[in-house]
Amino acid sequence: MALPLLLSSSSPKPPQNPTPNPNPKSISPKSFSNLCFDASKRDFTLKAAAFSLLSLSLTLTSPPIALSASKPILSGISNTKSWFQFFGDGFSIRVPPQFEDVMEPEDYNAGLSYYGDKAKPKVFGARFASPDRSEVLSVVIRPSNQLKITFLEAKDIADLGSLKEAAKIFVPGGATIYSARTFKIKEDEGLRTYYFYEFGVDDQRVALVASVNSGKAFIAGAAAPQSKWEDDAVMLRSAAISLSVL
Repeated sequence: MALPLLLSSSSPKPPQNPTPNPNPKSISPKSFSNLCFDASKRDFTLKAAAFSLLSLSLTLTSPPIALSASKPILSGISNTKSWFQFFGDGFSIRVPPQFEDVMEPEDYNAGLSYYGDKAKPKVFGARFASPDRSEVLSVVIRPSNQLKITFLEAKDIADLGSLKEAAKIFVPGGATIYSARTFKIKEDEGLRTYYFYEFGVDDQRVALVASVNSGKAFIAGAAAPQSKWEDDAVMLRSAAISLSVL
């Protein structure tokens, strides 16, 4: 089962979030739709607006490593406490400086039903992008039973499988995985498990973090063209790692 997690991309409309990034810049009034980035237009793709239940096999290019809570979560990350903290529906995430809120009005209204009409599924919990739209930070929320067929409510991401097994859900088929890690964050009720994947697909590089709470999967993805990853990898990786399930 593969979950292509897309951030889309023709340029977005002006910010609509009631709690915007305090350092916004002007935004070009174009549409920011799927998660497919067209490098020629400086528009971006993270690969995943639809979560397909398609069976795919994928081999990890580097072995998964489970990190203990006493060790650093990952190398190559920075302190994000000074960044703007966005609070969404059941999660929070830190937003890199200069990134702009690119959620559209329909994203906020999704999930609401008017006059008996069927509610449109909400795809994004948050979407932010660099001023040139070449780098994107996105959070997607999905019922865990849409990712793995089960009658039981997933309470931990391990319920979706091991780090390697879950790669078939969170990483597009054919991608090259550069890093895969498990880390745990201490909370009031115990430890919450998160899976981290860093992978390349086509000309994009992605850092993805996923966790589960009360039957919902929260997936944060930060992506950029391979050509920009070397310069901005620490920032983007740190943004994805800052995902916190509330």
